[in-house]
Amino acid sequence: MTSQMTNDIGDIGMTNTEADSSQAHAQEATSSATPDDATSSNATTPSGSEGASRQSNLQRIQQRKQQVYNWPHNKKLLKLAIYSACQTPECSCNGWKAPVAQQPAKANARTDQPLANFTDPCRNCNHILEKHVTHLQGLAVSEVNRLLGAVVDVENIFMSMHREDDHDTKRVYYFLFKLLRKCILTRTHPRIEGPLGQPPFERPSIAKAITNFVLYKFNSLAQREWQTMYDLAKMFLHCFNHWNFETPSVRKLQVSNQEDISAYQINYTRWLVFCHVPAFCDSLPHFETSLVFGRTLLRAVFKSVCRQLMDKCHSERDRMPPEKRVLVLTHFPRFLALLEEEIFSSNSPIWDPDYKQVPPNHLQAILDNKNSVRRTGEFERVTPSGESKDGFTTVTLSSGSIKQEGTKRSVSGAGEAGGKRRRLDDDDVSERTVAEIVATITDPNYMCGPDALFQMQAPRDEAAKLEEQRKMIEFHVIGNSLTGPVNKQTMLWLIGLHNVFSHQLPEMTKEYISQLVFDPKHKTLALIKEGRPIGGICFRTFHSQGFSEIVFCAVTSNEQVKGYGTHLMNHLKDYHIRNNILHFLTFADEFAIGMNNSICI
Repeated sequence: MTSQMTNDIGDIGMTNTEADSSQAHAQEATSSATPDDATSSNATTPSGSEGASRQSNLQRIQQRKQQVYNWPHNKKLLKLAIYSACQTPECSCNGWKAPVAQQPAKANARTDQPLANFTDPCRNCNHILEKHVTHLQGLAVSEVNRLLGAVVDVENIFMSMHREDDHDTKRVYYFLFKLLRKCILTRTHPRIEGPLGQPPFERPSIAKAITNFVLYKFNSLAQREWQTMYDLAKMFLHCFNHWNFETPSVRKLQVSNQEDISAYQINYTRWLVFCHVPAFCDSLPHFETSLVFGRTLLRAVFKSVCRQLMDKCHSERDRMPPEKRVLVLTHFPRFLALLEEEIFSSNSPIWDPDYKQVPPNHLQAILDNKNSVRRTGEFERVTPSGESKDGFTTVTLSSGSIKQEGTKRSVSGAGEAGGKRRRLDDDDVSERTVAEIVATITDPNYMCGPDALFQMQAPRDEAAKLEEQRKMIEFHVIGNSLTGPVNKQTMLWLIGLHNVFSHQLPEMTKEYISQLVFDPKHKTLALIKEGRPIGGICFRTFHSQGFSEIVFCAVTSNEQVKGYGTHLMNHLKDYHIRNNILHFLTFADEFAIGMNNSICI
């Protein structure tokens, strides 16, 4: 079966005639493009400068798309004409071509001049350009922009294919190039069918197996040690999801078993088509590597990935903070060694699809307590008495009482509401009790809130706290002003924060970010390291309504997974509490909801 699928995948390759035809057509399409190669198959890891370069390329691709989306409608149609079929009856032309082959643009030529007009004839069918776009005239703006986004992806794939040296990778690029061109021509969404199959390709997935491994191998550890292993598992999965795997041609030099080589070629092709290329061509459906692949791919690449990953960690050890150095160089090798045993074991339970995930005791106690006491939408009472053990929930104190959902004090209907009134009076909190609660909250040896569950053994921002104590990082609330002078340092930090938000939030236009960051009504909590901003939270406070709206929250990519985001949010909470603002409002898409939950709660 594997050899048959390999033969089918081989049909993806291009003939010389097809290659020449595609190159001639694509050169016209890419003449006005500025594609970026974010797909090099020679890279090995996304960490460090390579990861920053990849992120920069992805950022430039998104900026290119945004630039195209902002074009006038007629210019958009001129661009789409190159990929659109002629609508003249019985004409089989599949894309407008310039009447004369275009010459390379001069260095000083204006780039905003139109490349063609609607009356220009097609070199292929002799019909005017307008005949290639008549069916696009009535499309909604969103649909036109979707097609233009696919055009940018086609151009980037073509340039990546042109630069790629590996034959296996080049033919996959060509397959995706043809697929996207056909989708633009037919105005359909891309769907990849054929011998590759559909994800997920194996069960359980790599992510599920790694989670099983942590619960199976470290279930008896104390909370702090278990949290360390859990963090290492997340770090490994993050690296795996962003890894550039070696090509089948390189693999053949290391493996002699033909069956293993064929299986790897299939998985490598699947990875390119469903995971790697869609990361920079969002017209294609994208899947995380760890969620769609299983034991076969992990076994094939695990040793190579671990070796290169540890080499990278050792090469960057001097630039790591002491806490991370201990985590990466001491605990991570042990974690990988134990994981390797389970991956290559023939009877390891982590690969059992029916493996029952039992959380460790400290987490199970939290879940049981939460499920037995808390109800959706209800504020829970927090007192130091033995009856209430949920010290982590939100409390609203009003007029010396705890306000419960669905109950209101009524001035009328005393007979009917008497029971409610007595019940609320019993729950009233005395000044002495309030003082005891405040003393408990401020006591470092006994804290309410999330620390009652994840106590001082393993706070997520411990490393950031230590860096702040050592003056390695600083936090400043800054903002622009139209009524008073703004010092040069503040303005430089605002510009730096604008760059951070632009790079980390590529779907936001620079103009929109500028409008909010430099708006005098908005302020930004800036995280400063070595004199430059590496992260921040931009917000606007509505004092009369008692809340602040968080508009941007980001940490630069090479400074993430260090607890900075959590520490930023903690500083923001402290700042607002001092100003008697006790509520946040934020809007998040599906990708940001998890982040908001993890650092806000």
